[in-house]
Amino acid sequence: MKKFLALALTLAMALTMLAGCGSSASSSTPAASSSTATSEAAKGSVYFLNFKPEQDEAYQAIAKEYSSLTGVDVKVVTAASGTYEQQLKSEIAKTDAPTIFQVNGPVGYAAWKDYCADLSGTDLYSHLLDKSIAITDGSGVYGIPFVIEGYGIIYNKKILAAYTAMDGAVVKSADEIVDFATLKAVVEDMQAKKDALSIKGVFAATSLATGEDWRWQTHLANVPVYYEFQKNNVDLGDTNATAEIKFEFGQQFKNLFDLYINNSTCAPTLLGSKSVDDSMAEFALGQCAMVQNGNWAYGQISGVDGNTVKPEDVAFLPMFIGAEGEKGQGICIGTENFFCINGKASAENQQASIDFLTWLYTDAAGMAHVTNDLGFIAPFDTFGDDVKPSDPLAQDVLAWSGKANTNNVPWNFTVFPSQTFKDNFGAALLEYAQGTKTWDDVNTVVVDGWKTEKANAAG
Repeated sequence: MKKFLALALTLAMALTMLAGCGSSASSSTPAASSSTATSEAAKGSVYFLNFKPEQDEAYQAIAKEYSSLTGVDVKVVTAASGTYEQQLKSEIAKTDAPTIFQVNGPVGYAAWKDYCADLSGTDLYSHLLDKSIAITDGSGVYGIPFVIEGYGIIYNKKILAAYTAMDGAVVKSADEIVDFATLKAVVEDMQAKKDALSIKGVFAATSLATGEDWRWQTHLANVPVYYEFQKNNVDLGDTNATAEIKFEFGQQFKNLFDLYINNSTCAPTLLGSKSVDDSMAEFALGQCAMVQNGNWAYGQISGVDGNTVKPEDVAFLPMFIGAEGEKGQGICIGTENFFCINGKASAENQQASIDFLTWLYTDAAGMAHVTNDLGFIAPFDTFGDDVKPSDPLAQDVLAWSGKANTNNVPWNFTVFPSQTFKDNFGAALLEYAQGTKTWDDVNTVVVDGWKTEKANAAG
């Protein structure tokens, strides 16, 4: 009996120990899981709702690489073409809402301002070359541009250098062209000497055919509208503030437009039959010295058969119109692409999202993706020569972005009323060039058309 009791006691003790071990193992497993979950939560996660389908593949690869480097989960969802606003409205209401989304400018910000976190204290914002193009509200920064484009008067350095070397040239360097008065004097003198310069005209044809006139009714019109908005301190995110314009700088618009059409490769009456391809071919073949267009035009220039313009011979001049104080004016630089961080997301997810974007635009591996895979002109000072685009006009946009004491003109055309407004404006410009409309007629089309189309949009 004693032996039996001793054995039973030994077995009981062993079972108790085993139960204790089992209990310990069982409780330690959830504890470990809880610790891991807490660690993952502290790290946060990223959900980026992407706007452009053509960049989905690149973004998916970028997200995968960043996750493998950091352990942070990055999800990229790409909206189908034309459905972004609709999908953002649907996704933003979910518990697992996007932490990074995109807006197209002040108007887009006005629609989503309740979800936009202040990014003024971020490292990413500190590296922005031209902080004036960020979306701001008071002292806060709520949208950071992640790609920029620029446009102005593209000029052929070689032809301009040939002119400045002539006796009696108005300027000795392109650097001396700092306002409309100087630009006008140079252009008209070059036009008078076009035979000696072996060109057909200073400016390429001002293409005014239907559908080809966007460079004037939108891009050129942006400059006088910018000066009017600036003069009157207009809040671009306020639809009431942009409900109408007076076209106060319409005469200044006319200054540059007249300079284009009167010092061109062809007569103003023929401009209705000219296309953008025609004008870019004239520039590429050295038949003219200047053309208004953007950095995207270099591909057109270099692709023309018989192109004579070398990469080092193209650069931008500002589109001076004769506005007061324009000597500090730069080219038109802007974007319709801004990153916003969802201010309603958790603090951890907001920080994870900011960290992801910071890596993309400041880390060598991230920046290589931006330039080579996404094909962006990135507006940040972190992009050195090794990660800058090779396109010479894209490089010049970056140079203008970082130029001291220069006020580059933002893209205020993002608040233009409608395509109908632009089309009517372009048609009026063609009739003016052909002599069948007066400038007062054009002015009326702009002022009345803006007001009508804004009212139609408001319902």
